[in-house]
Amino acid sequence: MAIPAYLTQHQNRFLEELIDWLRIPSVSADPKFHGDVLRAADFIKDKLQAAGATLVEICPTAGNPIVYGEYMAGPDRPTVLVYGHYDVQPADPYELWTSPPFEPVIKDEKIYARGACDDKGQVYMHVKALEMMLRDGGLGAPCNIKFMFEGEEEIGSDNLGLFVKANKEKLQADVILISDTGILANDVPSIEVGLRGLSYHEVEVTGPNRDLHSGLYGGAVMNPINALCDMISSLHDENRHVTIPGFYDNVAELSTAERAELAQAPFSEAEFEQSIGLPAATGEAGYTTPERTSIRPTLDVNGIWGGYTGEGAKTVIASKAYAKISMRLVPHQTSDEITALFQKHFESIAPAGITVKVTPHHGGEPIVTPTDSVAYRAAARALETTFGKKPVPTRGGGSIPIVAMFKSELGLDSVLLGFGLDSDAIHSPNEHFGVFNFLKGIETIPEFYREYAAASK
Repeated sequence: MAIPAYLTQHQNRFLEELIDWLRIPSVSADPKFHGDVLRAADFIKDKLQAAGATLVEICPTAGNPIVYGEYMAGPDRPTVLVYGHYDVQPADPYELWTSPPFEPVIKDEKIYARGACDDKGQVYMHVKALEMMLRDGGLGAPCNIKFMFEGEEEIGSDNLGLFVKANKEKLQADVILISDTGILANDVPSIEVGLRGLSYHEVEVTGPNRDLHSGLYGGAVMNPINALCDMISSLHDENRHVTIPGFYDNVAELSTAERAELAQAPFSEAEFEQSIGLPAATGEAGYTTPERTSIRPTLDVNGIWGGYTGEGAKTVIASKAYAKISMRLVPHQTSDEITALFQKHFESIAPAGITVKVTPHHGGEPIVTPTDSVAYRAAARALETTFGKKPVPTRGGGSIPIVAMFKSELGLDSVLLGFGLDSDAIHSPNEHFGVFNFLKGIETIPEFYREYAAASK
């Protein structure tokens, strides 16, 4: 398929606009960036309006605002609700970036910046796709399109759930379209049909009532840092199974045929290992690397600290030690169930002389989306049109908790039409998004609307 002339003519402007948006450090986790989060919301509101949305508004919440927009093609047309987020992960550690995270650069045909792929770059594809449909030949959009962009995805989307419950009539649609996922490769299009859930905690381990001199007290008291390390180590056995009692009770086991179907997706173990600089991939015994990162639940430590970590030496036994621990969940685990199991188990394995406090943070539910729906088939045909190949259905390892919430609150399935790559380093230093991927998204999204509208008649 030939690239639309409008896209070719305006692609440099599209990239420049995205770079302007990426310069705004919309980090939702850190209050010092709150003003920047609001600026990012205003930016996308203005660009959505300029693209041709007929109604655009900033909807206040108890936290960061939601940007809502509409383009209504007609009462006889199907309605698509597009979801995305304009907040980004913290950029720390800054020293590991090869260029400043909020000073975007394009090098090697990739846009380097925090939020380039997750999710500003992918959100902006939808805005420019709307502009292209309305300006390129004046054909217009074949569907009613509603846009809902939030500013709290990276901190749990608490206020989005409240907004959705309070605005069900406003958000009425036939399907939800999300670009916050990826494809297998630039020559292997794919659609994610499953996402893992999440249970996230912070743990605090306390020993003595103050930091102690390690010479005067060492050997006579339980060291909280040592205890925390022992407790964390015990959460896996020698086969990398999670040892929390009941953890696997409700896990949906895939059949041999289902596992064989997933195994058809192209994957190179050597390339996977090389891409992250490891000599070998490891994980739960009895499963392949793609299975470990998609259909199996996991437990990982995301951060650990305590005691003295400054320059030089300070010989102390710390009073407290801390860790952040997350679990990725699969059908039919639930975040509430796993949160309760983790808390009970972690408190039970504390050694004498140690007290434990477990603070649950945000969670989310796993989801599997249908591959026989009108919307999925429309997305598959759209990708086949722009890539020249049929897409592969895949299961994603990440979590988008609001997908399950959309199903429960709005009764709508989601189509996960993402264009990122596993190598894009989201949540890490040097996050990037391919120029090819950005432009291919803008090219493909209108094809989805055309296919979906035609199939919905």
